[in-house]
Amino acid sequence: MSVVIPTRNRPELVGRAVASALGQDFSGIEVIVVVDGEDGETSEVLRGISDARVRVIKLAESVGGAEARNIGVRAAHGEWVAFLDDDDEWLPHKLSRQVTGRSHAAWPVVSSRMIVRSGEREMERPLRRYEPKRPVSEYLFCRKLVGDGPYALQTSTLMVRRELMLAVPFRKGLRRHQDWDWVLRAEPVAGVEFDVIEEPLVIYGADCGRERVGRSEDWPFSMEWGREMRGYFSARAYSWFLATECMTRAVKSRAGLKVYAEILRRFVFDGEPSPGSAAMMVVFLGLPRGIRERMRGVARGMRHSGARMAVGMELRNAGQ
Repeated sequence: MSVVIPTRNRPELVGRAVASALGQDFSGIEVIVVVDGEDGETSEVLRGISDARVRVIKLAESVGGAEARNIGVRAAHGEWVAFLDDDDEWLPHKLSRQVTGRSHAAWPVVSSRMIVRSGEREMERPLRRYEPKRPVSEYLFCRKLVGDGPYALQTSTLMVRRELMLAVPFRKGLRRHQDWDWVLRAEPVAGVEFDVIEEPLVIYGADCGRERVGRSEDWPFSMEWGREMRGYFSARAYSWFLATECMTRAVKSRAGLKVYAEILRRFVFDGEPSPGSAAMMVVFLGLPRGIRERMRGVARGMRHSGARMAVGMELRNAGQ
């Protein structure tokens, strides 16, 4: 098993990520850290890790996270490759659960749920379940609750055969949507089958003192990427993508009525609006941000109350 960790200018984070990979209860792993460009502080941190399982590849120039992962894959010796972003962590049984829980398809793509950590708050995501008979684009984008979020099949959850990664590498040059782009392009490959372990196995650092690339309000990039990748979406998923990724970013950027109208046009005529995606579009387009945040808070509270009720029922049943 090979673990690939791309990193750049995160010396305070990468050591923690490496430690979580080395702390797996799965034997026979190598950890390949790809330093994406000149980065003395990160290199110094990595020199302090005295474990023969760790290999460090230092790139002379930055090539971006996608290509840094590809370089790590090409250098890997394992039959399987698992990816870990430098600002995320794995729980100690992540790899062992995924190996034992994978399907027997020719090319399994194994993922899991995650714990999204934001400040002192931790949330299990995504709330929706993966349904194998539905297009993977619908698992990525079609939500059931406002607070569910875009946390399906995130890079740090993925475990894939190295041979598949060599055949379908990450697309170089993408500054956003790298994991979604790869998942959508992998789905049509004969023998690919997605498995999602319902247990959360990854801790996703939602705020680590800097912004993730994916948080930028770059709606033109998302619009163009979605247009280019339209053939990989179901019509229903495409409308959800426009509502949750493009309209929300355009509104945050105050892009203007002309942009909102274009997104709505594509939402209606290039996709297949559902009551849920239409409601989400109205939420993002028509409601003030403060009200949207309160709605998310209510949704989270309902989710947590349901979890507490379920735990209480289990305790009562155990006592009978």
